[in-house]
Amino acid sequence: MALRALLYRRPSEPSSVQVVFDRAIYLVRLRRHRQARRYTLRIDAASREVVLTLPLRGSLKDARDFAHKHGGWIAARLGRLPEAAPFKHGTEMPLRGVAHRIVHRRAQRGTVWTETDDAGNRLLCVAGEAPHVDRRVADFLKREARRDLEAASRAHAARLGVAFKRISVRDQSSRWGSCSNSGVLSFSWRLILAPPFVLDYLAAHEVAHIAELNHSVRFWRLVRRLYPDFARAKAWLDAHGTDLHRYGLPGRVGET
Repeated sequence: MALRALLYRRPSEPSSVQVVFDRAIYLVRLRRHRQARRYTLRIDAASREVVLTLPLRGSLKDARDFAHKHGGWIAARLGRLPEAAPFKHGTEMPLRGVAHRIVHRRAQRGTVWTETDDAGNRLLCVAGEAPHVDRRVADFLKREARRDLEAASRAHAARLGVAFKRISVRDQSSRWGSCSNSGVLSFSWRLILAPPFVLDYLAAHEVAHIAELNHSVRFWRLVRRLYPDFARAKAWLDAHGTDLHRYGLPGRVGET
């Protein structure tokens, strides 16, 4: 936070407030901004976080009143988002674009693996105690994402005759991938949930940035050279990308 913002924020000021609407509790994060002239609310579709921006000199009381006044708006906007799908027994989730159902196998050895049952259903099996299912599934998906992204990125880099420093896999909410000036390629692990052609396109996109760190005509020529069908992948992300962010999310609303 900027120094000027700190001057207007009391040490005891909370970072969030709770809004109760229709027996549900919503956590609203407070964010002061030097350019803000009024109180505003927004919903981060990826993280499902409710953010209230207030002016540097805005009061906490006014912020609370503003949030409570718009409780119905918060509930409606969150209600329109795809339902959260926590990593737990019984949840159906995609893996490389194919639906898998999470099955907890407490007594079996191992960590996480895939198999197909007698009816042809794809399963994502998780061993160990129930409290560890969420973490084990998340770790498995990140490992798989890193493996696929490294393979795809190396293949595209070889075709283009460039090299990258390393691959970073994170839970990025604002972008699917990025390329730093130092040659570090960063990707969202959630790409492992999408069909392989989507992940392959993102790898090509970021590798092309090693040669052209912009979105110029020359850059898109490189992307087309590496992945001619890039428009299909972009269209898929536009239509289904937001839905990928709901997997692994815990419930955000509590009952009073």
